[in-house]
Amino acid sequence: MGRVGDVTAVEPGGSVVRRILLGSQLRRLRESRGITREAAGYSIRASESKISRMELGRVSFKSRDIEDLLTLYGVADEMERGSLIGLAREANVAGWWQSFGDVLPGWFQTYIGLEGAASLIRIYEVQFVHGLLQTEAYAHAVVKRGMPNAPQAEIDRRVALRQERQKVLVSERAPRFHAVLDEAALRRPYGDRAVMRGQLAHLIEISEHPTVTLQVMPFSFGGHSGESGAFTMLRFPESDLSDLVYLEQLTSALYLDKREEVTQYERVMTRLHEDSLGPAESRDLLRGLLQLS
Repeated sequence: MGRVGDVTAVEPGGSVVRRILLGSQLRRLRESRGITREAAGYSIRASESKISRMELGRVSFKSRDIEDLLTLYGVADEMERGSLIGLAREANVAGWWQSFGDVLPGWFQTYIGLEGAASLIRIYEVQFVHGLLQTEAYAHAVVKRGMPNAPQAEIDRRVALRQERQKVLVSERAPRFHAVLDEAALRRPYGDRAVMRGQLAHLIEISEHPTVTLQVMPFSFGGHSGESGAFTMLRFPESDLSDLVYLEQLTSALYLDKREEVTQYERVMTRLHEDSLGPAESRDLLRGLLQLS
């Protein structure tokens, strides 16, 4: 897959993953036949860059294009063709978040789809409490701080989107969620005292959820392995899809899946898990902060 840049996405959980899987299979078929992207593009009346975007899962798929490419690649077996064409149809299903298109940048749509499809989500956060763990009041304060001139209606929409995302943690197919929050994220105030108290109480409560593990990296530890900043790691139930590292920037995001890059972040995450307070100790720290607030 390589690096995935600014990509649009679809469907609750599955179709982003299906697009990436289908694109990956099309790339393998093309390469196994020694066919160039230019030749593949010509066969479907498209450019080389269109084939590149298809193989990275960056665009929706037309059944006619998939059929023509499979013919070009020598895939004659009806079951195999039917499976891949069906995968293309499933990959084009619209996601629930498309109704938030007025406040949702295209590059973040991909992440929401991948987040909803993951079986394991691991995060490290230093600036503020992670979006999946924010209360409504805290989320309002965070969005307002980041967009001080935005109208209230837009802020409300962004908070509603964040709350909708949080349902993934309590769904029937909830992923395992392992969060490491730097103590700075817990002490940095967003909103008034009541907002922060509510947020701390919520973290204590959700940390008891069976699929959630919450750890705190305390100030007392000093310098630690998370020096490069916040990041997210996603793992999927599909064996064909490699782990991803998600790095969010101000106006875009990076998705890394090169084995050597993922391995480096894996090492950092493992160290963070080892060096942070355990779940019980982290709850004690949260209770202490709640008493002080």
